[in-house]
Amino acid sequence: MVLARFLPRDEQFFTHFREAAENAAAAARVLAELVDNGNETERKVRRLRDLEHHGDEISHRIFHALNSTFVTPLDREDIRALATALDNFVDDIEEIGERLWLYRLGAPTEVARLFARILREQGDTIARAVPLLEKTGSNAEELRRHVLELHRLENEGDDALSTALAALYDGVTQIPELICALRWGELYQILEDATDRGEDVADTLEGILIKYA
Repeated sequence: MVLARFLPRDEQFFTHFREAAENAAAAARVLAELVDNGNETERKVRRLRDLEHHGDEISHRIFHALNSTFVTPLDREDIRALATALDNFVDDIEEIGERLWLYRLGAPTEVARLFARILREQGDTIARAVPLLEKTGSNAEELRRHVLELHRLENEGDDALSTALAALYDGVTQIPELICALRWGELYQILEDATDRGEDVADTLEGILIKYA
């Protein structure tokens, strides 16, 4: 396939990835607003659903382009992995919004606000990092800094989950309080899972860096 090196590459993937990254950042910001303010919950959850559906549409476009493109700007497995990681990040955020709406747990906890802040920062970092792929060589150092930041934020999420679970049942003496604590524990785990999805994006970007930087 030496000939493939001399054929024009289809650059539409970078446009799709940029849109997917911006969509991920938008979803993380909506979740942060939902957790921080605690008002207009239904409207914000509907907005998260819309963003999740939009993310699915972008992923569909990427996979369709992958199946119809001969020469791609990145390895095909990297394109698949990055599209999937970005989509999974938004999926988890949308699920968190749904659970907050369904469980009606009242005022968000400080731990929930901490997780929402971590996810918002992950989303913003992803939106800054992904466009740098278009010129990976010249943007390698900046992209590497964003990758490290995504890893750092995921580690912060791990610490937050450990601290939250250790104190989850403190002061719980009644059945309603126990149910509430169990639901918050479930939400904390999903929130931490979402930070893992953000790190999945970092891992994929790091793999691309190793190949192309």
